[in-house]
Amino acid sequence: MELLDAHLVPAVDGVAFGLLLFVVAAGLSLAFGTAGVLNLSHGMLYAIGAYTGAELSDGTWGGLALGLAGGTAAACVAGAGLSAATAPLARRGHLAQALLTFGLALIGGDLLIQFFGADELPVHVTEVLDSSVTLLGHRYPAYRLCFIVMAVLLAAFGTWVLTRTRMGAAVRAAADDPQMLAATGHSPRAVHTGVLAAAGALAGAAGVLGAPIIGPGPGTSENVLMLSLVVVVLGGLRSLWATFAAAVAVGEVQTLGVSVAPELAPYLLFAAMAAVLVLRSRFAEPAGAGHGSEASGPHPVARLRSRLAGRLPGPKGPSVGLDRLPRRKRAPAWLARLPGRAAWWQAAPLLVLLGVLIALPALLDAYSISLAGSALALGLLAVSVTVLTGYAGLPTLGQTAPFAVGAYATANLADAGWTVGPVQIVLSALAAAVFAAVVGPAVIRARGTTVLMITLAIGELTGAVVNQLKSVTGGADGLVGFPATQALWGGEGMLEESELYNYALVVAVVAVALTLLVLRSPAGKLLTGTRGAEARMRASGHPVGRYLLVAHICAGALAGVGGSLMVTVQQYLSPADVGFEIAAFALLAVVIGGTTSVIGALLGAGLIVATRDWVAGSWPGHGPLLLGVLFVATVYVLPRGLAGLRGGASGGGGQSGPPSDTTGAPGTPGAPGLSDAPDAPDAPEAEGQPPTPPAPTPAGKASP
Repeated sequence: MELLDAHLVPAVDGVAFGLLLFVVAAGLSLAFGTAGVLNLSHGMLYAIGAYTGAELSDGTWGGLALGLAGGTAAACVAGAGLSAATAPLARRGHLAQALLTFGLALIGGDLLIQFFGADELPVHVTEVLDSSVTLLGHRYPAYRLCFIVMAVLLAAFGTWVLTRTRMGAAVRAAADDPQMLAATGHSPRAVHTGVLAAAGALAGAAGVLGAPIIGPGPGTSENVLMLSLVVVVLGGLRSLWATFAAAVAVGEVQTLGVSVAPELAPYLLFAAMAAVLVLRSRFAEPAGAGHGSEASGPHPVARLRSRLAGRLPGPKGPSVGLDRLPRRKRAPAWLARLPGRAAWWQAAPLLVLLGVLIALPALLDAYSISLAGSALALGLLAVSVTVLTGYAGLPTLGQTAPFAVGAYATANLADAGWTVGPVQIVLSALAAAVFAAVVGPAVIRARGTTVLMITLAIGELTGAVVNQLKSVTGGADGLVGFPATQALWGGEGMLEESELYNYALVVAVVAVALTLLVLRSPAGKLLTGTRGAEARMRASGHPVGRYLLVAHICAGALAGVGGSLMVTVQQYLSPADVGFEIAAFALLAVVIGGTTSVIGALLGAGLIVATRDWVAGSWPGHGPLLLGVLFVATVYVLPRGLAGLRGGASGGGGQSGPPSDTTGAPGTPGAPGLSDAPDAPDAPEAEGQPPTPPAPTPAGKASP
C-alpha cells in the first residue's frame, strides 16, 4: 500500500497521457493500416488542433466547445489535403510518402510558429475542470480524470463504427480488397480521402483536448509523433483495443517509469519497439519475401558471372571472349588495359565534381568554405545510406547511429590527446563498424517499412544514450573545446577553414573512391543481385544474410568516417548533429541524387546544407520551411533523382528513385554517367521493376 500510495499520482498521470497518445495513434494507425500512408506529419496535425484550441479557448464551456470544433475541423481539412498530396505517390511505396509527409511537417511547423509565435501558448480551461479532486487521499487535476473518461468513450465509439456500421465495413474493405469495394459501387479514392480526413480529425481533437496536458509549443509535434509511432508498432494495426493497451503502457513508462526507474525509462520505449519489430520479422518469411519474387525474372548470378567472364550479350548479338579472337585481331595488351570511352563517360561527372570541389577555397569566403566541409561530412553519411538503400535494398532512417558513434569517438580521442587525423578516422570507422555489426542482425532480416521503423528505433535509442551518458557525450550540452585535429603526424592543429576543408576533401575522396571500388567489384555485383532477386539468390545457395550484414557493417564504417569528419570541421558536437532530422536529411540527399548514385548523394548533401545554412541565412527563421519545400519538390519533381534526369532522354520508365517496399522491388538503376549502380540495364525496364537477368545458375557451377 505504501508503494501504491507513493506512485498513485504518476500512475494515473500515465493513464491520462497514454489515452492522449491513443487518440493520436488511432488516427496514425487508421492512416497507415487502412489508407496505406506512412504519415510523418501526423504530429503536425496534432499541433494544428492544439494551437487552434489554445487560441479559441477562453476558459468557458463555450470557448472549449469552439476550440474543440475549430481544432478538429482544421486538422480534418489538413488530413484531406494530405490525401490529395499523397495520391500521386500511391505506386511509389512508403519511402516516398515518408519523405513527402516529413517535408510537409517541416512546412506546417514553420507556418504554425510564424502564425502563433515561438513561445508555448497558455491553455485556458473552465473553472470546474481547472480544479482538483481527492483520489484515494491525493489531490488530482479534475481535467485529467475527465479526459480519461472521454478517451475511453472515444475508443468504444471508434470500435463500434469500424465493426458495426456500413462506413466501417467500407473502411475495412478499402484496406483488404479495394477492387471488391469498387465493384460494390463505392469509390476507394473517396474512402481513402475520408480515412485521412478522419485521421486528421482524431489528431486535431487530441491536440485540443491534450493541450492542457502537453501544451502547444516547438518540439511538441515531433515528440507526439515519435511516441505515437511506438504505440502503433506495439499495438499493431488490426485492433483499436490493442492500440489502446499499448498506449496506456507507453504512457505508464513515460510517467510512472520515470519515478520508478529513471535510468531505464528513456530506453524502454524504443527498445520495446525495436524488439517487437525484430520478433515480427523473425517469424515472417525471410526473404524472398521482401526483395524480389519468383516472377520477377531469372537468376542474376549467371548474368554477373557471364559478364565477369566477358560473355555478356551485347546490343548486336553475343560478344566473343578475348581469348577466342584470332591473334592478328587482338589489340595490344597495354591498349586493352586502358579505360574505354564508356568508362571515361561514366567517370566524367565525378571528375567534374572533383575539379569544382578543389577550386572552392579560391572562390568562397571562410563561412561558405566551412559549410562545404560540413556538406562533405553529410555527404559521406548520405553515401552510406546509398549503400544500404540503393544497393542492399534496406531503406534506413537510423544511419545517424553509427554516424554518432564515429563523431563522439573522434571528439573523445581528441580530448584524450589523440589528435592525428588518420588515427581518428581509422578508430572512428572501426568503432562505427563494431556498432553496425552488433545491431546489424536486427536490421538485415526485415524488409521495407519494417526496416525504416527498426532503424528509426535504433537511431532514437542512440539519441537517448547520447543524452544520458554525459561523461562521454556531454549530454544535451554536447562537446566543445577539444584540441584541433592534425592532418598528419608532427603537424600543427588545423584551425583555418581552408585547411579543414582540404583535409575533409582528401578524406572524402579516399572514402568515396574505396566505396566505388567495392560497389563495382564482384562483391558489389552480388549485393545488387541480392537486392534484385533475393529468393533466387537464397535458392542457389548464396548466404544472403552474410552479404547484407557485411554491407551493413561497411556502411556503418563509412558513416563513422563522416561523423569523424563533421567533428573535425565543426570543432564542436551536439545531439542535434546526430538526431532524427539529420537522418531524414541524409535519406533526402540519397533521393535527390538517385538511390544508386554515389555522386548524386554527394550533390544532394551539398544542396541540403546550402539550403539549410546558406540560403536560409538570407531569410532568418525560415530554414525548416525551405527544407520542407526541398523535400516536397524532390519527391514530386525528381522521382528518379538526378540520375533519372540523365537517363530520361531514353524515354523509359527506369527508376533510380526510392525502392518501393510495397512490391519489394527496388528501383532500377539510372543511366550510366551519373548513377553508379553496377549492371545498369541498356534499356530501362518498367516502372518500379528490377532489370530482368538471365536464367538462374546454381551456386558453385560455371554459367554456360
